[in-house]
Amino acid sequence: MTTATAIPAGTYTTDGVHSTAGFAVKHMLSTFRGTFGVVDAQVTVGDDGAARLEGSVPVSSVIVKDENLQAHLQSPEFFDAEQYPEIRFEGLELTIDGPAATLTGDLTIKGNTERVTAEGSVVGPIEDPFGNTKLGLQFETTVDRTRFGLNWNAPLPKGGFMLADDVTISVDLELAQA
Repeated sequence: MTTATAIPAGTYTTDGVHSTAGFAVKHMLSTFRGTFGVVDAQVTVGDDGAARLEGSVPVSSVIVKDENLQAHLQSPEFFDAEQYPEIRFEGLELTIDGPAATLTGDLTIKGNTERVTAEGSVVGPIEDPFGNTKLGLQFETTVDRTRFGLNWNAPLPKGGFMLADDVTISVDLELAQA
């Protein structure tokens, strides 16, 4: 990964309290949203400015408003948490132009890996009140869930399906330099 901004060399790790990963999918007439309670990401920036971003979320940390649906999302019909316990992202290229950023990398869900590109922003680096260097990254992308083996759906009585195939994934990371 390369960066075009002055991010100090070093390793940055997620602040779990201030980092989120979520998804949104059309469900009949509305948008259904879920989040993951645990987000683990790391950005490593070399002395030459080259950077690498890796991240994961445990499937077991998925949070939705209904615990029955939460269990269904962890079943083989969706994420299959027992066989595929985590969702992983490995960044390949990061381009920053002022506050705008583009991130390309490999997303692995349910054992299926697809190259994705996400658009977003970078904030910082800044120094917090405790002398820590912090960096903020926000990205969003839309993927076809069926390309990752997430094929469950239910037909509607008058045509169409309950769930859309396109899912928007959003990640908001606050990272601290180690």
